[in-house]
Amino acid sequence: MGNNHFGTSGTLNRRTIMTLKSIFIALLLFSVMGCSVYTFNPRGKSTLSSISILLFENTTGQYGLEDKMTELVIDAFIDDGSIKVVPESNAEALVSGKLIKYIRQPYEYDETDIVQSYKITMTFEIKLINTADNSEIWVNTFSQFGVFIIDEEVDEDGEERAIVKLVDDIINKTTKSW
Repeated sequence: MGNNHFGTSGTLNRRTIMTLKSIFIALLLFSVMGCSVYTFNPRGKSTLSSISILLFENTTGQYGLEDKMTELVIDAFIDDGSIKVVPESNAEALVSGKLIKYIRQPYEYDETDIVQSYKITMTFEIKLINTADNSEIWVNTFSQFGVFIIDEEVDEDGEERAIVKLVDDIINKTTKSW
């Protein structure tokens, strides 16, 4: 008879059990490693220590969103604390942004087809610029939405929800290694 992995009583032998344990551990390690951040930086974080946020621009007809976005981005970087927010003249990099699209559309209807909530979608083009040579470190278009219920809230509530998500996107893109 040929070699099988079972002993005379039909149970797995010690070598087979060790092999299965090794395979299981290897698969577990690969799955955990697959969830980690891919980076060229061994620390997994940006190498920047200082940043300045320029006043965002707005190419849409929605007044005031550029100011709100700029303020929330500044506050988020300060709260995050991984990169110091400084005046433009002292910064290693600049964040500039532009609101390029604003869409307000019905989101939910009731059983009589009356709109119950709206979805506000905002799209920003964001750049991270190296101040040493004025080169673009990265450029990205971020689009997020926020929903507001007509009877309980106003457009600004949906805008705020979208902006909070956009700010998170910008912080993550900037503070992680690119």
